[in-house]
Amino acid sequence: MSSTPALRRLLRLTATGALCSGLALCAALPASAAPPAPDSPSPDAPAPAPDAEPAVVDLGVADELALLERGATTSVALVQRHLDRIAAYDGDPTADPADPTSPADPDAHPGRDAAGSPGLAAIVTTAQEALATAATLDAERAAGTLRGPLHGVPVVVKDNYATADMPTSAGSVALRDYRTAQDATAVQRLRDAGAIVLAKANTSEFAWHGTYTLSSVRGRTANPYDRANSASGSSGGTAAAVAAGYAPAGLGTDSCGSIVGPSAHQSLVGLRPTRGLVSTAGVVPLSPRQDAAGPMATTVADVALLLQVVAGRDPADPLTVASDAQQRTDYVEGLSTDALRGARIGYVRWHHDDDPERPGLAETTALVDQAVRDLEAQGAEVVEVPDLTREYVSDVLVSGGWIDMRASIDRFLADTDATWPEGLAARTEPVDALTFSDVVADGRSSLTADDLATFLDGVELPAEAYDAAVAAQEAGMAAMDRFFVEHDLDALAMATSATSATPEWAGTTYCDLTANTGVPAVSVPAGFTSTGAAAGLQLVAPRHHDAALLSMAYAYEQATRHRVAPSTTPELPRSRPAAQESAVAPAAPGRLALGVAITAVAGTAVLAATGLLLAVRRRRRR
Repeated sequence: MSSTPALRRLLRLTATGALCSGLALCAALPASAAPPAPDSPSPDAPAPAPDAEPAVVDLGVADELALLERGATTSVALVQRHLDRIAAYDGDPTADPADPTSPADPDAHPGRDAAGSPGLAAIVTTAQEALATAATLDAERAAGTLRGPLHGVPVVVKDNYATADMPTSAGSVALRDYRTAQDATAVQRLRDAGAIVLAKANTSEFAWHGTYTLSSVRGRTANPYDRANSASGSSGGTAAAVAAGYAPAGLGTDSCGSIVGPSAHQSLVGLRPTRGLVSTAGVVPLSPRQDAAGPMATTVADVALLLQVVAGRDPADPLTVASDAQQRTDYVEGLSTDALRGARIGYVRWHHDDDPERPGLAETTALVDQAVRDLEAQGAEVVEVPDLTREYVSDVLVSGGWIDMRASIDRFLADTDATWPEGLAARTEPVDALTFSDVVADGRSSLTADDLATFLDGVELPAEAYDAAVAAQEAGMAAMDRFFVEHDLDALAMATSATSATPEWAGTTYCDLTANTGVPAVSVPAGFTSTGAAAGLQLVAPRHHDAALLSMAYAYEQATRHRVAPSTTPELPRSRPAAQESAVAPAAPGRLALGVAITAVAGTAVLAATGLLLAVRRRRRR
């Protein structure tokens, strides 16, 4: 059996980074802190049986692939373990968020988790055939066949990606049973690469809100770092699911901060790619001039691998002709811890007034200032960019979208081969076609009256007003391209969100800069405030420089390693003792298994590499 070049490169990168980080930490420990190395197994000893209940907290895509490659567990076991976590922590998916007699506040988190706390409400539905698919992939692996670089790894996708095996609600209870005949292109590419699409994640209804995730089909998604707080939006379901260990990675969409914002507020890596790099065919649109599809994961390397799988030209999406400007193999192959050396980065800092309703400004600013110093420590030249002002963004880098929302949704519903609840299309004219107005007429939307009016007041296309808006946006895109060239910049750096998550708000600060211009942006964990709120560093690169952007993010991530899994969703207990203990205790939260395994337990990491077991104290940067 042979792994793909991308997978081999990914495992080398992640293992090397983990080993170097662990050995650096080990140097500060007294010798007495290290337990003795385990006895070498006898050559005649039978191979250990695959772990039927693997620890999955903090396992990334590369970690799960490594476990599968060496036979330490199976895809069936991984899928079951992730499903168990959804059942334990997500709450009752049948709870009606619009029903006041429902077990939870209809404006909060429907259903309770296994401990009686409000569930995260990150998942709308799970795939009924997930375990059967996992068994098939296990059999293929045993026979020496791999479909692709994600063979046997579960992922989640936002519930605006079409999936033929699960409904696609786009967050609307009226579309709870809307079923497409085909997958979205990005979903099909995940499956072709061997991924198991485990579940659909909650989304703000029609991906509208970017500061919280509230749908009429599942309610409000909670932030696993503090369940009282917003998970951000509109991809808050994907972010909460990945942060809580429901899957090692997922797909979100971003029309203005909806990938990078939820990623920052839940200590993840999230990429909004260059416009046109990833197909949005089969994704329920919000505003095609703004929309982007992209990966969310716990590490930059995992994001790079998922991007490599889903990126590229798609005949169903004319915008993807732009992907020809990039080499897909760069995303994994180009990752380097030296990527920041010699890079010229502009630091974007706008003044923000203190607002009692938006706490954490001073602490977040301090964290991002430190992140910029960390960029410099890795060899970057950081410069001020005083002419990238609020006024420049609002007056020059304008949007051509938003007025096209209703028309775009209607076009998607008309062009997509699908089935929907009987009688829904007859609610408004024309009675034989499903439209956005039918969904509104259903009367159960979580969108406010003002929100709905914004959708319904959109122009019919084609329209002169829309053409003028598009022309202005194209001019802004060209201005953004010139800005990078004229200032000789490899990237821009800024806070993903200048303030912390609250119960009502967890947004982004600079989303117009990227969403309106189509340049790529990535959010990387930058630490935590004293209240435990996650902060993110956002890096923005010139158009088509996604590979370089990811490599710079990788260099920063490897130098800082800020991510810590949320404490509210710990590892589940094993139902039975392991048949054979491994060198690293399988129930330990924070475990990374790569051939080099790091387990973080109450601030202590255990590094196992080539038979050597060392205890490492892990310091969390605050």
